[in-house]
Amino acid sequence: MCRMPLLVNSRGTVVESVQAHSSVITVLYFSAVRERVARSSEQVPLDTQIPVSVLIERMCAHDPALSGVFNGPDIVRVAVNCHLAEADTLVSPGDEVAFFPPMTGG
Repeated sequence: MCRMPLLVNSRGTVVESVQAHSSVITVLYFSAVRERVARSSEQVPLDTQIPVSVLIERMCAHDPALSGVFNGPDIVRVAVNCHLAEADTLVSPGDEVAFFPPMTGG
């Protein structure tokens, strides 16, 4: 679920995204990834733009249990602000980052 809170002026006009004023990111875990990390979401401090790969390294350093999720044989997919992302995709303060197992289509 993508949540993009917005700042609205007194006339009801969208001014900007609330994310621009946040010093954290929201991390969401879905499906088997959620089961492995034993939580559905968390707030992670972030004060500067970094690639997804660095975010994962920092999260694993803070919580070594996450290493098994991100370094295991299963591939974990990632989305930043509801768009599929790669290891070099930049994450900024206020962004929403989601981790989930690979999907198949038909």
